[in-house]
Amino acid sequence: MLVILKRGISETDVSDVSSRLRMFGLSVHRTDHGGQVRLGAVGEGGGVDWDQVRGWPGVEKAEKIPVPFKLVSRAFQPHDTVITVGRCAIGSRQLAIMAGPCSVEGEEQTFTIAAAVAAAGATVMRGGAYKPRTSPYSFQGLGEEGLKLLRRAADANGLAVVSEVMDTQQVALVARYADILQIGARNMQNFSLLKEVGHVEKPVMLKRGQSATIEEWLMSAEHIVSQGNSQVILCERGIRTFETYTRNTLDLNAVPVVKELSHLPVIVDPSHGVGIRNKVAAMARASVAAGADGLIIEVHHDPDHALSDGAQSLYPEQFAQLVGQIRTIAEVLGRRV
Repeated sequence: MLVILKRGISETDVSDVSSRLRMFGLSVHRTDHGGQVRLGAVGEGGGVDWDQVRGWPGVEKAEKIPVPFKLVSRAFQPHDTVITVGRCAIGSRQLAIMAGPCSVEGEEQTFTIAAAVAAAGATVMRGGAYKPRTSPYSFQGLGEEGLKLLRRAADANGLAVVSEVMDTQQVALVARYADILQIGARNMQNFSLLKEVGHVEKPVMLKRGQSATIEEWLMSAEHIVSQGNSQVILCERGIRTFETYTRNTLDLNAVPVVKELSHLPVIVDPSHGVGIRNKVAAMARASVAAGADGLIIEVHHDPDHALSDGAQSLYPEQFAQLVGQIRTIAEVLGRRV
């Protein structure tokens, strides 16, 4: 239920209403909108007499949240969530530009790419230290050594870091080095992992599963937010369809749909969305035009020899050209890079 409190209510009275709701076994989450406190009371709560709650001192009204993804919905929080990471405010008028290699391969590679993407206008460096690969014989990442390289290269170029965490045992380690924890598409419904990152005081980027509906995607975000971490960034990265020419089918329909349903910021990964280098820029431009709050793009200075995803990685000069185009589109939409 959504419990909207009267304007001007004291913090003591807010605490009192929250405590009384928790006595019914409900989890209570707060958001403030337009000078008014809104409480999301979620859980079973079978014994609650909501007509009685509506009569409590300080309560203006109590109404059902009409969607299953309660806390990530616009019904609970009408205004956009903005997540500040380094020099970027994700979900604001500023577009978040995240770029870097699919995998951290070594010191020279990591520092070379970090310098290139920073010079082009990126504010966040992406890079995988732990890699979920289809084949067990493919490169699996450098582990903690890769995280150290990523952190050093990002710091040297004024960038924040986003890197993937694959299981619950890695969360604390990755959080030590990364500013944003990435949950990959294969782990979108790894509920133990979602719960674990829900306890971390760092932003989480949640990629859409390969065959996930929008509702399933938002319900996965709900798992994280329900644990107390409201700093969730949704990432559309393409879904699996009957089409085989591209790696995935980039569902840009999802951007305006999710922006209407949820207050969470939405970014797009066109690299995984199409999987073909000369198609990435077109889909990146389309993503911004569709209303995305940012992009995450794979960049490599020598993609032909990359240890993973070289075919979809842009050369640094291609990335720089793309950022220039994105700036132009952003201006038309009243946004900026």
